[in-house]
Amino acid sequence: MTGDTIGILTGGGDVPGLNSVIKSVVYRALGMGRKVIGIRRGWEGLTHADLSGGDDPAYVWSLTRENTRTIDRSGGTVLHTSRTNPLRMTSSRVPEHMDETTLARLPRQDDVIDFTSVVVENLERLGIGTLITIGGDDTISFSSHLHQQGVPVIAIPKTMDNDVQGTEYCIGFSTAITRAKDLITRQRTTLGSHERIGIFRIFGRDSGFTALYTGYVTSTRCLIPECPFDLDHLCELLVEDKRNNPSHYSLVVASEGAVWKGQDLAEYGEADAYGHRKKVDIGHALATEVKRRTGEGTMTSDLTYDLRSGDPDSLDHMVAITFANIALDLVADGVSGRMVAIRDGSYAHVELPDPALGPRQVDVEELYNAERYRPIYSDKLGAPLLLSTV
Repeated sequence: MTGDTIGILTGGGDVPGLNSVIKSVVYRALGMGRKVIGIRRGWEGLTHADLSGGDDPAYVWSLTRENTRTIDRSGGTVLHTSRTNPLRMTSSRVPEHMDETTLARLPRQDDVIDFTSVVVENLERLGIGTLITIGGDDTISFSSHLHQQGVPVIAIPKTMDNDVQGTEYCIGFSTAITRAKDLITRQRTTLGSHERIGIFRIFGRDSGFTALYTGYVTSTRCLIPECPFDLDHLCELLVEDKRNNPSHYSLVVASEGAVWKGQDLAEYGEADAYGHRKKVDIGHALATEVKRRTGEGTMTSDLTYDLRSGDPDSLDHMVAITFANIALDLVADGVSGRMVAIRDGSYAHVELPDPALGPRQVDVEELYNAERYRPIYSDKLGAPLLLSTV
């Protein structure tokens, strides 16, 4: 696959900073004499686009300085997004325009169809020489698969969970922590007014970075998936915190994937294209148990989707711009099969992560006090800015 045209897509959940990447890629690429094509709706744009009569405007958008000039002033992604997995396309999601002959030649196992060849063919039809993908574990896992098929791919990590292997930072993480801090600070007045124990549910299905760093900047207790907690001990600590607080409240931040010892947090609903089902709300489950065991009033607050909405903070904006320009440096040098990253606190690029590694997780011994359910604040001299390494 050759050509000077660059394709760019965003996959998975939205985070603040995606538009900053898109704009920076467009401006830098056009300055290099390259054309940029935006693929709408993530991988769906390359599995569902009908290119038989030319470009499909529902999925293909030529990006220019004019139509991207102001996009970095807002959050979300102008390219839209989806949780499409080309390796696991079900028959119910096959595009209507696809003929039976084409469909019959695709690898299939039961009701699951592999659309990899369709993605590659559409990239070739669009004349895309390098594809830049912005996403988390799931989006990057298929990026790695495409690279193995010989497609030049460069990935940019984004996720509020900050759990992509190979990098200490993902776009969206700083804004999530900043927003969580602001929301918790505002809700302290309500907790104090009603003298309750607050449980704040936050992103983190498999990794506790978002809860841990929110706990770090709000000086609160936090619960993470990597370390199941003792429910009775937690109740004792929260009651003690409330008793010692002049405003008569206490609070804890809980990752959505956190569980107490002896308990499995149930999942419900249909699995998405990558096999993920929703977890039962740890906030409400924990609030019920805390109230039952302590007799104290509780209040729950879901901090999830509030954290991914709106414009990025300054750090996410800066990292997004820099990641985009490093990606274009790689394009200019003819390098592919890489992911832009932060390593040891510095900008870098690494091999595309092996999907078999799963999400990056918190180093509990280094970063988390498992007895007090708090971040570890000591012994940070010489640590990178973001405290954790890969």
